[in-house]
Amino acid sequence: MATTTTTSSLTSGGGGGGGGGADDRVMATAQQIVNSLNTTKNVREDMLLILSSFDNRLSNISDFIKTDSESQSSILDAAEKIILRSDSGMSSNAGASSWDDSAGESRYYLAAIDEILDLLDNLSVGSDSEVLDRAETLVQVAMSRLEEEFGHILIRNTVPLDAESLYGSIRRVSLSFAANEGEIDEEFENFGEVETGSVCFHERGASLGDDLCVDLINSEAVMDLKGIADRMMRSGYEKECVQVYSSVRRDALDECLVILGVEKLSIEEVQKIEWKPLDEKMKKWVRAVKIGVKVLLRGEKRLCDVIFSGSDSAREVCFNETAKGCLMQLLNFAEAVAIGRRSPEKLFRILDMYDALSGVFPDLEAMVTDEFVYSEAKGVLAGLGRAAKGTFVEFENAVKSETSRKPMLGGVIHPLTRYVMNYVKLLVDYSDTLNSLLENDDDDELNGLQNDDGERLQLESLSPIARRLLALLSTLESNLEKKSTLYEDGAMQYIFRMNNILYMVQKVKDSELIKILGDQWVRKHRGQIRQYATAYLRAAWTKALSCLKDEGIGGSSNNASKVALKERFKNFNACFEEIYRIQTGWKVLDPQLREELRISISQKVLPAYRSFMGRFGSQLEGGRHAGKYIKYTPDDLENYLIDLFEGTPLVLHHLRRKSS
Repeated sequence: MATTTTTSSLTSGGGGGGGGGADDRVMATAQQIVNSLNTTKNVREDMLLILSSFDNRLSNISDFIKTDSESQSSILDAAEKIILRSDSGMSSNAGASSWDDSAGESRYYLAAIDEILDLLDNLSVGSDSEVLDRAETLVQVAMSRLEEEFGHILIRNTVPLDAESLYGSIRRVSLSFAANEGEIDEEFENFGEVETGSVCFHERGASLGDDLCVDLINSEAVMDLKGIADRMMRSGYEKECVQVYSSVRRDALDECLVILGVEKLSIEEVQKIEWKPLDEKMKKWVRAVKIGVKVLLRGEKRLCDVIFSGSDSAREVCFNETAKGCLMQLLNFAEAVAIGRRSPEKLFRILDMYDALSGVFPDLEAMVTDEFVYSEAKGVLAGLGRAAKGTFVEFENAVKSETSRKPMLGGVIHPLTRYVMNYVKLLVDYSDTLNSLLENDDDDELNGLQNDDGERLQLESLSPIARRLLALLSTLESNLEKKSTLYEDGAMQYIFRMNNILYMVQKVKDSELIKILGDQWVRKHRGQIRQYATAYLRAAWTKALSCLKDEGIGGSSNNASKVALKERFKNFNACFEEIYRIQTGWKVLDPQLREELRISISQKVLPAYRSFMGRFGSQLEGGRHAGKYIKYTPDDLENYLIDLFEGTPLVLHHLRRKSS
C-alpha cells in the first residue's frame, strides 16, 4: 500500500514547474524505495531502470548510477591511500608502531576506516562488484593493522603495579609462642613465652579500602583503545579484538601476581613445602587475593566496560577471559592448602585465607559470570572452611593427647598451658568466622561441661566458639591434673596446679577472652586456686604442725616430759628445715599469689609455734644444749618463710648459719 502511494506521488508530480530540485527529489525518493527492499545491487539497478519507463524525470537514471559509482570510487581512493600508506610504513619499519607518533595519523586512519564502513553500510545501486571487493579488501588490511596496534598500545601503556603502596597498614597480633612445625610434644620449650626482643607476630594482612582505585593502563590510551575496539567490532572482528585484549591483560595480571609474591605452583608442589616458607606464601596469598580482586580485577572490569562499551557480549567475555588465569592461580594455591596436612600452627593462616576469600566473594559474584570459575571459587571457600574446622579439631585432639612425662622444674607453668592459652587468645580475633563455621556442629562438647540442666541451658546460650573454648580449656585442665601427678611431693602438685590455673585466669581476664568465657569462668577458677592453696597447706605443713600439738607430751606445761618436748622441737626443726630446703626451690611466678601463700603459711604456722613455745619452751631454755632444740624464734621462722617459692633452693648449712 505504501509503495502504491509513493508511486502515485512520483507520477503525479510530472510536467509541473518543480525544476531541477523537484527532479532530484523524485530521483532520491525512487532510490530510497528500491534500497529499502533489501535486494541485491543488480536487482536494485533493474528496478530503477524499470521505474524510469514510467516517468520521464527518471530517464537519466543511468547517468545517476554512473555518477554514484564514481563517487564511491573516489571515497575508496582517498581511504585506500591512507590505509595502504600506513600499512606500508609499518612493514618497512620491521613491525614498529608509528600509531603514537602522530595523533593526526591515527585520527586520519580511523576516519578512513569509518568512510569505508559507512560506504559498505550504504551501498547504492551505483556500486558495482569492484567497489564492494575493494572496500572489503581495505577493511581486511585495516583490521590487521588495528589488531596489531591494539596489542601494541595495551603493552606500551600498561602501568606497573606498585604493591607497597597498596598494602596499607598491617594489623599485628602478637603470638607468645614460636612454631617450629607446630607440633605439641615433649619439646615444649619450643613454645615457651616469647620475651621482649624476640617477639613473633602473626600478621592478619593488609586492610584495603573499598574505594581504592589504581590505573592499570595509562588513562590517555584508554580512548584510543576504545576507538580501535569500536571499529573492529563494527567490522565483525570482535573475536579478534577480545583475544588480543585478554591475552595482553592476562600476561599483565600474571606479572602483578609475581610482584605480589604469588608463584605458579601445582597442588603437589604446595603440599611439599615446609611450614615456615609455606606460612610466608600463605601470608602473601592473603594480600594478593585482596589486592587482586578489589584493585586489579575491579580495574579490569572498569577497563572492559569502557573499551568494549559497544558490545555487552564482548565486555563480558573479555573480562572473564582476562580474569580467569589470575583467579585460577589463586584458587589452586588455596585448594592445595585446604586439602593439605592439618596441624595446629596452620589454623590462623587458614582462617586468614578464608576471611580474605570470603571478603572478596561478593565482588567475584558481581563481576565474574564464568560459571566454572565461580563454582571453583565457591568450592575453594567451602574447602578452606572445612580445613579451618578440621585444623581446630586437630588442635583440640593434640591438647587432649599430649602426654609429655617430664615434670616442670619447680612446679612452674607448663609449656602446654602457655601454648594453649596464647593460641586461644589469638583465636578470639577470629570469633565471628569461627562462630559461622561452627554454628551447625553437634554440641558433644556440652556433655563434658554440664553438671545439671540449669548449667546446660546456660551453656546452650553461649556462642559456638565459647562452648568449644570452654571444652578445650576443660580438656587442658584435665591434662594438667594428670601432669601434676608426675610430682611425688603432694604439696608440689598443688603448687603446679595453682601456677597453671592462675596463668589461665590471667590470660582470660587480661584479653578479649573474658568477653567470650565470662566473669563466671574467672570466679570459678579463682575459687579453684583457693582450694588448691588450702590443699597445699594441708599437704605441706600438717606433719610440721603435728609436732606442735599437746597430745603425747605427758602432762601440763609444768610437768610435761622433757624427753618428749625435746623430740617435738627436734622433729619440728627437721620438718621446717626440710620444707625450707625443698620449697625455696619451688617457683610461684605471680607475686601476689606468692605473697598470699606466705601469709597463709604464717597465719597457720607462726601462731601454733608461738603458742607451743610459750607453753613449753621455758622447761628447756634453762637446760643444757637448749639451743640444740629451740633453734628458731617465731621471728626467725617468719623471716625464713620469705624465701619460699623463689625458685632458688637454699641448702641446710645456710639455714643454720642464718639462725645462729
